[in-house]
Amino acid sequence: MGFVLHKELDLEDPVLVCSWSGIGNIGLVAVDNLQYQVSAQEIGLINPWHFFDPRNAVVKNGFIESLEFPKSKFYYQNLPNKDSVFFVGEEQPGQMGKMHGGGEKAYHMAGLVLEAAEKLGIKKIYTSGACVAAVHHQVKPRVVAVASSEKLLQEVKMIPNVYSMGETSEEGGEGVITGLNGLLLAMAQKRGLETACLMGEIPDWLSRAPFPYPRASQSVMEAFAHVLGIDLDFTFFEKKTEEIDKVIEKLYHKFPEKVKEQYDERKTELQPGPITHEEAEWMKAHLDDFLKNLPKSEGEDDNDDDQKPT
Repeated sequence: MGFVLHKELDLEDPVLVCSWSGIGNIGLVAVDNLQYQVSAQEIGLINPWHFFDPRNAVVKNGFIESLEFPKSKFYYQNLPNKDSVFFVGEEQPGQMGKMHGGGEKAYHMAGLVLEAAEKLGIKKIYTSGACVAAVHHQVKPRVVAVASSEKLLQEVKMIPNVYSMGETSEEGGEGVITGLNGLLLAMAQKRGLETACLMGEIPDWLSRAPFPYPRASQSVMEAFAHVLGIDLDFTFFEKKTEEIDKVIEKLYHKFPEKVKEQYDERKTELQPGPITHEEAEWMKAHLDDFLKNLPKSEGEDDNDDDQKPT
């Protein structure tokens, strides 16, 4: 069997909240912090050998103890209003060097998550990720929702700051959800499970940046707090947002005045149009140059412990 559950659980109408790495690690940071804040206990994992190469060998007291792989783990907590299971996948398998997983390995992993969910009696699944949008980095990100049914979509739209994709896109709600966060939804729907995805908005020009976007992760986590009926502490996200904003502002202040004026219109427009092709090319070129010279301590955040409040 490709997954292991460490204990038998008798759950009452449980939900599964899960996410993998992706653009800005928006969903991953939100869900990992969510399970951390509610003190969820590890209850299982997906065996990593067929999905990932080991990161390194763990050595203790001069002896090789084990191989370290990206985390793909299940957690559980009996919350006051809802039995809740969380799945955190640090990486997506299947496409070497790409942010989004795909292919046979991704399909296999999604199937294992669903098999474990069904064994636990789960009938409703939420995933999370990023929604690349023409928004301003100083504006609170909205949470864009898609769902497998009109009933569930209306349910999540009752949450403050949550909108359907049709309300935030000129394409009338059409689009794609890349990687495992979307693949899992489609596979779960085929199995008769209720599914929804809550995605935090990230400015289009920051979608390739190598650092997290905690402003959107906080919006997603606020939405999940409503779903689960709990209160959470957002001090960690506020601190991280201040740190990342300093990095973003350094580049923003280098924009030519014409680019800055066009971009700043996004502060007041509900559905702003994209900047011009020429302006987009300028921002892309300068973002690449800026990131090449960015000290690791200012932007990158590859320490998993940094994703959790202390």
